[in-house]
Amino acid sequence: MTKVINKSKVAAAVIGMFAIAGSATVAAQDVSTLQNEEAKIHAADQRSQQKINSLFEQSQDMLYEYRGIVDEYENLKVYNDHVQRLVDDQNASLASLQRQIDGIEATKQGVVPLMYKMIDALEQFVELDIPIHKERRLARVERLREIMGASNVATSEQFRQITEAYQAEMDYGSGLIAYEGKLQFEGEEISVDFFHLGRAALMAQSLDLKNGWIYNVESGAWEKLDDAYLSSLTKAIRMARKQTAPDLIKLPIYAAERAE
Repeated sequence: MTKVINKSKVAAAVIGMFAIAGSATVAAQDVSTLQNEEAKIHAADQRSQQKINSLFEQSQDMLYEYRGIVDEYENLKVYNDHVQRLVDDQNASLASLQRQIDGIEATKQGVVPLMYKMIDALEQFVELDIPIHKERRLARVERLREIMGASNVATSEQFRQITEAYQAEMDYGSGLIAYEGKLQFEGEEISVDFFHLGRAALMAQSLDLKNGWIYNVESGAWEKLDDAYLSSLTKAIRMARKQTAPDLIKLPIYAAERAE
């Protein structure tokens, strides 16, 4: 009887041990499951955080891009306002020009006769003036007459060339100027250096520097220059060509005598 009881106790103990072992196994499985779930949750949290970080970075990039667009818009608005002011000013100028064009025919009726008078006066002046580049100046007058008869030359261009010719005549009256040319004297053509001090004096010197001539305003003819002035004339020509420094020189001036 005692053996039976002991066997029962042993069996119960064994069953209890199996029960405890089973419970421990179940508990271990639950812990493992929880750990796996926790790992999954943690991984999901990491993925979520990565998405959040990515979205935040994207939102920052979009914010920077938005701010850039706003700045560019403001700049474009300022520029467009500036361009609009320019366009408005150009439109006003065009309107003014159109009004002037509308009245151009009436203007031509007064300008064209004036231009012919200016050309005639210019030719008369060249004929009466001392003969500085006389052939060239008369040729310029002839060209002006030609363009006045050219239908393909605008009235404004005709007037511009006439005023340029007057400006060239003014330039002859200032400064020291020297140039090479041919002098007709006593039936002989001589290669010379011409020199003129504005319109106050016109002289010429042979290229060998041995002879000189002066234009007499009173008689309208060339005369032999006194040899005493040859060195001064040579120096004056070199000064005009900037081959020597400016200095005082002594030369005869017929124009001054005529003015007295």
